[in-house]
Amino acid sequence: MVDNLIVKAGKNALAMIRDEGFNWNRVTTYYGPASGPRWLIASGFDLTMMQENCLGKDHPVLLAGASSGAWRFAPWLFPEAMKSFLTLRQSYIETNYEKDISPQGVRETLKKVIDHYIEDDAIPFALKNKQYRLAVITARSRNIMASETPILLKMGFGLCFLNNAVCAAAIHSYFERIVFYSGPKPPPFCLKNTFRGRYIPLQADNLKHAILASGAIPLVVGGVRNIFGAPKGIYRDGGMVDYHINEPFTDNPQEITLFFTHQGHSQPTWMDKVWKHRQSPSSFMDNVLMVYPTQTFISNLPDGKVPDRNDFISYAGQQSTRIRKWWEAVEKSKHLGEEFLELAASGRIRKFAYPL
Repeated sequence: MVDNLIVKAGKNALAMIRDEGFNWNRVTTYYGPASGPRWLIASGFDLTMMQENCLGKDHPVLLAGASSGAWRFAPWLFPEAMKSFLTLRQSYIETNYEKDISPQGVRETLKKVIDHYIEDDAIPFALKNKQYRLAVITARSRNIMASETPILLKMGFGLCFLNNAVCAAAIHSYFERIVFYSGPKPPPFCLKNTFRGRYIPLQADNLKHAILASGAIPLVVGGVRNIFGAPKGIYRDGGMVDYHINEPFTDNPQEITLFFTHQGHSQPTWMDKVWKHRQSPSSFMDNVLMVYPTQTFISNLPDGKVPDRNDFISYAGQQSTRIRKWWEAVEKSKHLGEEFLELAASGRIRKFAYPL
């Protein structure tokens, strides 16, 4: 533990770090969880990584994520990456939502945010980026979850929750994992025998739709229908199938998956978050380096917590207060990346990295 960060590592990553320190060239994947507004405290960390050009110097790095994880990684591929990222952050924080807005209305509002930070004429360049590869994780709805009728969708959500409580694998009866990827070939994790889902190349005609779908929370955001180049259907939040780490991104004990998150545990799917005993399998975490803020740091944020989706309810009719507090959280977390860089560069990370 250091001033504001806790660093934990799976057995392979920990052995490597204690032996040689932290080597950025060992990082082959940077994973972003489906964390909603909680991603805002990761924004300073991301900006430091981008500004210092930490990742992808010797080989392409996979930027993989669902929901807000995909949203925050998309700018990395663009010609003016920092500008795109800052535009996303500002638009995300300062967008107002009307009272009693429908899921379809939320979807259209989020579409405007995406249009604001992703420039159409730069997409072809982004998809050819040789330093970073993007993997946008979505969930294609199955059975009753493919309905957009509110009462049926609520029933489906309830059935999915109950079935998942009995058997974690039941989630696949309601959602199919669809990974949209950039680069000349699918991400390595999609080619494993254990991978459950499909993978689709990102194109200029589907990038924005894939990102929008990846954050389309059932009952909150309207689903995205029939994404170009992918199987027909209603696409929703990728967190349904990949909430935190739910894939072994590498089997090579010499490679690291970097994972900045807001909490000290990783759970496979969104439905698992109420079951604290359901953690990401240890075999998936062997090569993971998890970085997250201390409770002391969090207690000093506005309201003593990380920004979350409940803030829209807590500050209904007080949007300016929510916006101010979210900017305060961003300001307080802007040095987290620098703190991690110092920990890595000084070699102190060897002592401060703990087992997952």
